[in-house]
Amino acid sequence: MNLLQRDRMNTPTTIALASDTETRPTPSMREAIARAEVGDEQKGEDPTVNRLLERVCQLLGKPAALFLPTGTMCNLVAIKAHTQPGDVMIADRMSHVLRAETGAPGLISGVMTEAIDGHSPFGCFTAEQLQTAIDQITMMPYNYAAKASLVCLEQTQNFGGGAIWPLASWQAVCATARKAGASVHVDGARLMNAVVASGIEARVWAAGADSLWIDFTKGLGAPMGAVLAGDQAFIDKARRIKHVVGGAMRQAGIAAAACLHALDHHVDRLAQDHDHARELAQGLSGIGGIRLVYDQPQTNIVFFEFEDPSRDSKAFVAACAAQGLKLSGIGRRMRAVTHLDVSAAQIARALEIIRSLA
Repeated sequence: MNLLQRDRMNTPTTIALASDTETRPTPSMREAIARAEVGDEQKGEDPTVNRLLERVCQLLGKPAALFLPTGTMCNLVAIKAHTQPGDVMIADRMSHVLRAETGAPGLISGVMTEAIDGHSPFGCFTAEQLQTAIDQITMMPYNYAAKASLVCLEQTQNFGGGAIWPLASWQAVCATARKAGASVHVDGARLMNAVVASGIEARVWAAGADSLWIDFTKGLGAPMGAVLAGDQAFIDKARRIKHVVGGAMRQAGIAAAACLHALDHHVDRLAQDHDHARELAQGLSGIGGIRLVYDQPQTNIVFFEFEDPSRDSKAFVAACAAQGLKLSGIGRRMRAVTHLDVSAAQIARALEIIRSLA
């Protein structure tokens, strides 16, 4: 029995499709946590954290990095580091940073936001759309116009059904932002899903960004931790902000060890999650009264809804939960996210439950 086969025996009985954040540390990951060397992270003395930072710098092709407890804190710190109060941050209208982070950019950084309606694939806007947004912000004379100082991208697009940006469009957007004097920050919560699904290395996606982070608590299965990367000047500034918002840690090596284990053992297997998402989507498309919100998933996120708008999606999610299937409800839509704690057999059982209740 290999390590992944042994860890698969850890699969819970509840079918947890509400989010890939519901993954639990595998037995072998727990062993790595128990063996971790530790020190004072705040002082840069934790050897396991330092190894993780070096590893991520190599992965992303960036010179410096910073360990933080969560991806949302990475966004918060990065936006603050890139902007001044009164600046404008540009992002897709349905981006996580605008829709699911409790207004942190305005509260903490004092920035205004300009939302772009991304399209195909959903949530991925074009260089032309970005240029139009920048022109609208700066159309007034200098002493009237706000400064468009930051463009935020997301890879993959959570509320776009796990969509992957087309590389050419991604590069054109980064070039347009740079030409306009704006920094580019990447929410890379599921960047490794994009890497595995597209075959494009992480450092290629990172090349046009001034800062970006990867999360270890989603498909990679760690209990906590994210790494923010950029140039040394940016990371020096971000480190101070990290302390301001309470992100400094002590013996954080126990968390970093899980992240290192995830990089070693849980990246390539993301392809299984993508296969399971496609199986789920195919099954859902054959259930009367249900339709997929997007086409077949590119990665591990499936959105679906009732054809009849009068059907109560919240009640349906609750009914599924009573049968041992956890989904998330987002407005009229329902979301299912595959991950390492969900097996092919559980996908089949999830479809049985949904079919019986739909």
